[in-house]
Formats: sequence, structure tokens, C-alpha cells
Amino acid sequence: MIDLGISKLALIGAVALIVIGPEKLPRVARTVGALLGKAQRYVADVKSEVSRSMELEELKKMKDSVTSAARDVEQSVQSSATDFEKSWSEATAGLDGSSGSYGSSDTLGSFEPPVYKHPKKNWRLKQKAMPQWFKARTGVRTRTQSGAARVARFRPRSSSAPR
Repeated sequence: MIDLGISKLALIGAVALIVIGPEKLPRVARTVGALLGKAQRYVADVKSEVSRSMELEELKKMKDSVTSAARDVEQSVQSSATDFEKSWSEATAGLDGSSGSYGSSDTLGSFEPPVYKHPKKNWRLKQKAMPQWFKARTGVRTRTQSGAARVARFRPRSSSAPR
């Protein structure tokens, strides 16, 4: 790098003042400053691009290592699954129904497992299981009333009618 100290900058400024002149020096200084700024931004962009490409390379390497590890795990799981299936088929080889007391055709005929029947819920039993005090508190009707009786019960009484 160029080693620029205060004394060298002062010498360059004095030479520029003599060569360029005092009228054009501010405009030239602004132009040189803008060019130096553009050069610095260009160098910073190049540095960031290089660092991004290096990070991208590292990420690609990490991705490759993770995918290879995932493949290894998948292969080990598949091999253990096949081993398990083999051992399961060996263990259950005699239980497939060919030699059983309830599965043989000469003793009982064809065996059919019992059919599942969903228990029907009895809502009356469920209502009876609710305590009376809870019904009263929550407003559950405990006695049935006809529509006319309900209207008569909640009809406002007139002031002229005897009580």
C-alpha cells in the first residue's frame, strides 16, 4: 500500500494548487473524492461477493455432508426394518392360522371373528344420572309442561283479576 502521511499530503496539495490553480482546485478535489468513493465501493462489493461465494461453497459442502448422513441413516433404518420383518415373519410363522384349534376347518368350519357392535347410548339414563340440585342450578327442566300451561304460567297477571 501507499504510505501517505500528513507531510506527503501537504506536499501533494501544494503541488496541485500550483499546477491546477486555485479556481479549479475545489472542482478537481470533488471529482477525485467521488472517484475514490466509487473505487472504495467497488472494492467493497468485490470483497462481499468473494465472501458470499466462499460462504456458498461452505454451505454446499455442509449440504452434501448432511445429505450423505441422511442417506446413511435411511439405509440403516431400511436395513433394520428388513431385519425386523424377517425376524417377525420367523416368529409368527406358526401362528398364521394353518395349525390352530379354532382355525382348522375340520373342527369348527370357517372361523369368523365377532363383529363389533357400537353400544347405543341411552340419553334418559344419562339425564337421570345428573343430580337434581345441578339441574335446578343450570335450568334443566325436570317436569314436562304443555305449551298452554307454559303460556299460562308466564302470562302477566292483570291488576283487575282477583287473586
